[in-house]
Amino acid sequence: MYGGQSPRTKATIPQLCFPPMAKNILTMTNHNFELDCKRIHDSLGGMSQLIPSLAKLTHLERQQLTKTFKEVYGEDLISHLQRYEDVFSSSSSSMNCSALSWWMLDPHDRDAVLAREALQQDQTNFKALVEIFVGRKSSHVLLITLAYQKMFRRHLDQDIINLDPPHPFQKILVALAASHKAHQADVNHHISKCDARRLYETGEGSLGAIDEAVVLEILSKRSIPQLKLTFFSYKHIYGQDYTKSIKGGKYGQFGKALTMVVKCICNPAHYYAKTLYTSIKGETRDPRTFARALVSRAEIDMDEIRRVFKEKYEKELADYICEGFPSGDYRDFLVALVKRSK
Repeated sequence: MYGGQSPRTKATIPQLCFPPMAKNILTMTNHNFELDCKRIHDSLGGMSQLIPSLAKLTHLERQQLTKTFKEVYGEDLISHLQRYEDVFSSSSSSMNCSALSWWMLDPHDRDAVLAREALQQDQTNFKALVEIFVGRKSSHVLLITLAYQKMFRRHLDQDIINLDPPHPFQKILVALAASHKAHQADVNHHISKCDARRLYETGEGSLGAIDEAVVLEILSKRSIPQLKLTFFSYKHIYGQDYTKSIKGGKYGQFGKALTMVVKCICNPAHYYAKTLYTSIKGETRDPRTFARALVSRAEIDMDEIRRVFKEKYEKELADYICEGFPSGDYRDFLVALVKRSK
């Protein structure tokens, strides 16, 4: 599995500059940021009392906590949490601190860090990269590319293009990156039907191999919502999911990569429910993928993922976590994220 490899080089998180917070943020909540900062600073990895409250913090509250920590201790909170990961590298506490550092980052900074880590693995973690380019709005992807350039002095698009050896996912990611720069904001039903027809004529309706150029052109010129409408139109017109057409056509590695991308576009809740399940119960246990998916979706569609998970696997996601991880801060943090309500 792509996500099961260890990074060649650790993608360190540099100190980040957060924008000034609005003056009324402290009036929005009764949260005691200075007390939390003191507990984090003095905890040395044992933050069991803080776990529930940290998991419930909103994006603005997490920014305020980071800002307060800097003001009180003159130190970057993310770097502080990351040091715990180094100190406790052989224990479950290290995974907790990694998940916490991801959670405390601004979402676009987090995705920039995850993208860099994905690109530095012995086998590129294409799954993590696809989740970023498919699961984020175009405005967010722009912020990710800017954050990536600021943090690592590199261009994300170019790093993907320069991957060696070439891989079918690489072509698809380049197309998706282009789509975030060029697409129209509104969805169009006529375009979706035309694109669905083109996909059919170059795939299921053709006697030859799939025309990758046509697929990549459509991916590069349409927004994610427009692509989702196209795949819906395909099923409505031709009577089956586009993914089934891909499988039936035996399109090799490109087809396998395209299938995963389409599933992520069409039904993200089902995609992430399966990702969470297989990362613990699959052939290769991968707690880091589990944590990445959970943290990334906690503020987007966790309620829906939790519902789908129970429907598919007849088990509450929180109970599944308790069965799959040893008791401790890490497990408590993951459970708290799951139980957040949007």
